[in-house]
Amino acid sequence: MTTAVDFHLDPMCPFAYATSVWMREVRDRLGIEVGWRFFSLEEINRAEGKKHPWERPWSYGWSLMRIGALLRRRDMAALDAWYGAIGAELHVRGGRPHDPAVARRLLDELGFGASTLDEALADAGTHEDVLADHRRVVDAGGFGVPTLFFPDGQCLFGPVLIDPPAGDRAVRLWETVTGMLEFPDLFEIQRPKGPAERQRIHRALQPYLSGRDWVSVDRGKVIDIPRDSTAGGAA
Repeated sequence: MTTAVDFHLDPMCPFAYATSVWMREVRDRLGIEVGWRFFSLEEINRAEGKKHPWERPWSYGWSLMRIGALLRRRDMAALDAWYGAIGAELHVRGGRPHDPAVARRLLDELGFGASTLDEALADAGTHEDVLADHRRVVDAGGFGVPTLFFPDGQCLFGPVLIDPPAGDRAVRLWETVTGMLEFPDLFEIQRPKGPAERQRIHRALQPYLSGRDWVSVDRGKVIDIPRDSTAGGAA
C-alpha cells in the first residue's frame, strides 16, 4: 500500500487546489505522508522573450511558492497551512493572495508574521528550492499540476478535480489513482468535455476567475474561460 506521496502544486491553479483538498482528506483518513512540492505554471507557459518569474520583483505564483519554501524549511505543516490559506483565498473566496498586501495579511492570520514575505524574498535559497522542485517535474516529462511522485519513482499527472470527494469516496479515488502504478504502460485516461461538463467546470472556477489577474495558458495556448458560468468555450 502506498503510504507517501509528493504533491507538486502551483497555488494559482484551481484544479491543483481542488485536488489538494482531496489529498488532505486521504491523508487524514489513511495516514498518508504528503510532501508538498512546487511547479511553476508561469515558467512552463512563459512566452518567448518574456522574463522568467524569478527575474521579476514580484511574481504571482513564484513569489508565493518562495514564501512556502521558507515555511517548509521550518515544518511541512507550515507549508500545508500556507497553501491551504492562499488556496482558499483565491479558489474559494475569489480573493487575491498574489497581492503582496493580501499575502502579508494571510501570513499574519496564520501566526507566521507579515515579515515572512520579506524574509523569503531576501533569501536566494528559496528561489533555488522552488526551481529544484520545478525541474524535477520537467525532467520527468511533466507539464502541469497536480503532479504526484511516489516512493517507487513513478509519477502521475492528476487527478484533475473540480469537486473533491470526501469520506469513503475519497479513499476509493486514491485506490483508483494508485492502482495505475501497477500498469506503467498505461499513459492516459481522459473524460471528454461536452457542453454539460464545460458548464460544470465554469461554475466551479468562478471564484478563481474573479480573483485572478492573468490569462490562463496551457502549453503555449491561451485558454478562454468566460466568467459567466453559462457561457461556452474551452476549459
